[in-house]
Amino acid sequence: MEIEVSANTMYYYTGLLLIFALVSTLASHYLFMKRPLKFRTKIRSPPSPPALPILGHFHLLSSTLPKSLENLARRYGPLMRISIGSSHFLVASDAATAREILKTHDVEFASKFVFAPSHHNIYRDAEFVNAPYGTYWKFMKKLCMTRLFAGPQLERFSHIREEETSKLLGSLWRQSVGKEACDLSTELTALTNNMLCWMAMSKRCSRNPGQPKEIREIVSNMMACGAKLSFAEVHGPLKHIDLFGNGKRLRMALRKFDMLLEQIIKEYEESNEVRDPSSINEEKDVMDILLETCRDPDAEITLTKDQIKHFFLDLLIAGVDTTSASIQWAMVELFNCPEVLTKLRYEIDSVVGSTRLINESDVPNMPYLQAIVKETLRLHTPGPLLRRRCNTVCKINGYDVQAGTNILVNAHAIMHDPDTWTDPDRFIPERFMKDSDVDRKYSAIVHSQTMDLRGQDLHFLPFGSGRRACIGVGHAAIVMHITIGVMIQCFDWKVREEEKMNIKVVTGYSGAMAHTLLCYPIGRLNPLVLMNGK
Repeated sequence: MEIEVSANTMYYYTGLLLIFALVSTLASHYLFMKRPLKFRTKIRSPPSPPALPILGHFHLLSSTLPKSLENLARRYGPLMRISIGSSHFLVASDAATAREILKTHDVEFASKFVFAPSHHNIYRDAEFVNAPYGTYWKFMKKLCMTRLFAGPQLERFSHIREEETSKLLGSLWRQSVGKEACDLSTELTALTNNMLCWMAMSKRCSRNPGQPKEIREIVSNMMACGAKLSFAEVHGPLKHIDLFGNGKRLRMALRKFDMLLEQIIKEYEESNEVRDPSSINEEKDVMDILLETCRDPDAEITLTKDQIKHFFLDLLIAGVDTTSASIQWAMVELFNCPEVLTKLRYEIDSVVGSTRLINESDVPNMPYLQAIVKETLRLHTPGPLLRRRCNTVCKINGYDVQAGTNILVNAHAIMHDPDTWTDPDRFIPERFMKDSDVDRKYSAIVHSQTMDLRGQDLHFLPFGSGRRACIGVGHAAIVMHITIGVMIQCFDWKVREEEKMNIKVVTGYSGAMAHTLLCYPIGRLNPLVLMNGK
């Protein structure tokens, strides 16, 4: 039974806790200042803005954290110290400093810290994406790169991507015929979610076609609860006190997800297909491979069920909304830049024609489509803040970095750096094109046409860089190019009466949209006819 607490009572206890936290902070500061000067001058720390007790630099940060940190870096330098409540960070804001962290000292910074409400996670110590750099993480990374998301495995999933893209186009065509408004945010989220669910658990989904939607609803609820947790509840002195019940709701959503995955794993374990050693590799989905690894007596480590469950949770959280949001941002930029849309459509008509749909093999022959994807990811990076933790004492930019220090690499600031990118806030795909006057004008000091999506050039790192770069970049790139291409190939688009769409970014450190993307698809080429001409 839940107990209702009056607002006055809640404010009273909150005030007491804040007073206690203030006294503790001042006492700690006093004790630190009493230490011998000789001890304190041994460490050379990066500069830091003036901080307030308890709040730290919270008063200097706006609702869009990457932009706030970018503004502070202009005053305090490319490596600075920032405190948010009880959490302390070093923030790197230029490509040279990012190279030191992600390339030169990649091993020292190969662990991640958790910039989220981890104390509500029922799978503590079972996660992969945020796992410390060690035996388990190395094993799972190797498994991902050699089996789960290797090139041949991604190719085997091409029929899933094709089928789900066909469903999206069919839905858009029906709305076009009915002159209905389209919630493109919902359509694209369903697309990316269904693709990942079928790739991960195709056998289960084939028996239960409604499974992807059920999983998506649970994960969406989970993410909504996590998003409602404020900075104070995650990083402040009250982080272990669930004042508004969001932590409780988050744990309930996690337990619901756990029960569903437990049932799915049980069905796989009882399946003759998954137990049959003669089953060919082409027929195995991601769950098959993980359970096979779990049973392998010669495996380097023995996977637990909790580790498998959390792997799927990581997959859905990291792979669904980020890819969907990136496609939405690309469409918004194309709606706002009709001359770019026209150039893209000309390339599509020249390379593909009007008798078949774009397919994955066409993408290498479409440099302007590739440039649009790169420029979208530069302007609206899916991971604006890269998280790292220092494993050993080292020096960065001449400053001492202690083991255990949390690092934020501000990818947003790096990819909006005016010293690197001319007019960094403008959408100019030509800056990623070869042999273009516009490219020479806007690429500035970097050779942007040679940049790839894997962060080899530290001026452009939409999916991170180094050992902890995103493992799903190959899948995300395929989905983005094809989805954007076919939606422009088959439809004209009309937005509401505004001349340009003004879409806001959500608060916090995500690059997602704050509102749904509503527009009207207008049929240009019937996708149902083009599918037969592939």
